[in-house]
Amino acid sequence: MRTVISRLILSKSKSSVPTLNTLGACKLQRYMSTDSTKVDEPFKVEEAETVNVPPPPTEKLLVLGGNGFVGSHVCKEAVDRGMSVASLSRSGRSSIHDPWANKVTWHQGNLLLPDSWKEALSGVTSVISCVGGFGFNSYMYKINGTANINAIRAAAEKGVKRFAYISAADFGLANYLLQGYYEGKRAAETELLTKFPYGGVILRPGVIHGTRSVGSMKIPLGVIGSPLEMVLERAKPLKQLPLVGPLFTPPVSVTSVAKVAVRAATDPVFPPGIIDVEGIQRYSQQKSK
Repeated sequence: MRTVISRLILSKSKSSVPTLNTLGACKLQRYMSTDSTKVDEPFKVEEAETVNVPPPPTEKLLVLGGNGFVGSHVCKEAVDRGMSVASLSRSGRSSIHDPWANKVTWHQGNLLLPDSWKEALSGVTSVISCVGGFGFNSYMYKINGTANINAIRAAAEKGVKRFAYISAADFGLANYLLQGYYEGKRAAETELLTKFPYGGVILRPGVIHGTRSVGSMKIPLGVIGSPLEMVLERAKPLKQLPLVGPLFTPPVSVTSVAKVAVRAATDPVFPPGIIDVEGIQRYSQQKSK
């Protein structure tokens, strides 16, 4: 008896509750009936309107010091990837005559004089700084520190998404001989991690080797650097030696530095932070997405 009554109650509840349907963006016309003997009319769906969505903004990369040894390789790497590339340096256009150089927009300006280069940031979405130099301690701090700090602050104010900075590996005792150089580098690193906590990447290569272009002349620095990189790569235990260990940091090719720098500045999922020599070598061997 209980089973019969339960079935009757369940049957009645099913016939009295209308079927629920998810309504999309389209207009629906439906007539619902509580009479179980009637059949609902089919949906009448109108075609959705076509919406003109503007294309995503063009990614533009600005390379600071783009006509230098490392900077020129960074520009070439970015051009080869089909990016819109601009360079800013004190001398302006590079003396390199390779075809890729004609695809770069060259700006002339001094990072220590903000009014001379602010317009170069127009439309820029990412920045790579290859700016650095040697000399007296006060000069080295200005070039490696103050100049880059000015660039980092200006880029942050302009809403630049990502900023990659070519710094330098720690060489232990050598740091004291180039105090202004390393103090400037570390000051710029601190500023970058402060202003770009989610899009700032610091590359710390050791000695960089590769082909240096001077006008139409090519200087193969890799003739010595490449074999030395292979030797020191197999001598990693020497890096653990106190005081002198950092001197055994292997050189890294300028091609590897350029590849990782461009990826770090343009790949939104590239992790922020500091990339050492081993990290540069590892990332350079990965295929870009």
